[in-house]
Amino acid sequence: MSRLTYRHTIAASYLGYITQAIVNNLAPLLFVTFMSEFSLTLEQITMMTTVNFAVQLLVDLLSAKLVDRIGYRVSIVAAHVLAVLGLSGMAILPGILPPMTGLMIAVVLYAIGGGMIEVLISPIVEACPTEGKSAAMSLLHSFYCWGHVALVLLSTLFFAAFGTANWRVLTLLWMIVPIANAVYFSFVPLYPIVPEEAQQMPMKRMLTSRVFWLLMVMMVCAGASEQAMSQWASTFAEDGLHITKTMGDLLGPCAFAVTMGTARALYGKFADKLPLRTAMIASSILCIMCYIVASQSGNALAALLGCALCGFSVGIFWPGTFSLTSAAYPKGGTAMFGILAVLGDVGCSVGPALMGAVSGAVSGNAKIAASFPNLTADQLGLKSGMLFSAVFPAFILIGVLLLTRFHKSANKK
Repeated sequence: MSRLTYRHTIAASYLGYITQAIVNNLAPLLFVTFMSEFSLTLEQITMMTTVNFAVQLLVDLLSAKLVDRIGYRVSIVAAHVLAVLGLSGMAILPGILPPMTGLMIAVVLYAIGGGMIEVLISPIVEACPTEGKSAAMSLLHSFYCWGHVALVLLSTLFFAAFGTANWRVLTLLWMIVPIANAVYFSFVPLYPIVPEEAQQMPMKRMLTSRVFWLLMVMMVCAGASEQAMSQWASTFAEDGLHITKTMGDLLGPCAFAVTMGTARALYGKFADKLPLRTAMIASSILCIMCYIVASQSGNALAALLGCALCGFSVGIFWPGTFSLTSAAYPKGGTAMFGILAVLGDVGCSVGPALMGAVSGAVSGNAKIAASFPNLTADQLGLKSGMLFSAVFPAFILIGVLLLTRFHKSANKK
């Protein structure tokens, strides 16, 4: 095993993000099946998503101190084991317990594993002795996208060949990924997150820095920019082009994930030729334009193209903000990455929620609706919410420009 190098560590980290994509996105593919087979209500299905998010957020908050005590290897292997237990529980527990109880136990188990993976993987890769840190981080995060795309496509093929009645078999097959990666992580080399000769920076000190607060706001906006579009892309595809739900998912969320993964992979390859801040400024401007085109275009195909290109534009927001923070605070340690994960998840929740709130407010206002007779109230509300969401990439643009200004001021001193 001595032949294993940091390249194997990075490969295991890629599989870690694929594991997270599986535990986050497999259950939503089965929601209709759960409702039919177990006679669950829409409120109960919604509760599964809510609990998954809440548990992962709680794990983000609590895992930093625990990880520093028990170590990264034990923690990352345990995260994958919990993912395995959650997936196996989803297949087995509803048959031996009340279905909703069994499903909720499974959700909690894999949510703990997914939350730990989110906190652990980025610092593990950041600690590897690679030259291009931002490139490695961008390429790493692309594997969540590829994992999501592979999950949707392979699961769709499985259902087409064997039917949705065999969903338990599919769930157990997807367990192979976290099982294999738990073994892999048991042997790959792990490197000190904070150099051994250096002392980890106290969180209180970081929280007194205006740069860190700016980066925290950018992290929230990174999650919001990504999910505000991702959560509504399928609706845009269906309403704009009047296509089936399956094609709406493929041309909406799936196309979004493909373009987002492509952006991260491309930056991972060409990062040495394009400075991260320059890339993020260009991506912010493109993202603002995509939200405007998607919301204001009268052409359905152009609106769909805006949704897809938005995935490309948000691609480096999340890993880029991680890299900017790591560069500014190299001694930040596990707690810093935990805070970033929490704020990113907050943004993922806040973005779609605010867009929905704006959409609902506009669609329910009869005076505003009367000014746009060519649109239904729902269409007008959705377009308004989409246009409002351009504020998230606008904040990222402002944040990067302010970081550049702070950097120049520091260099003059």
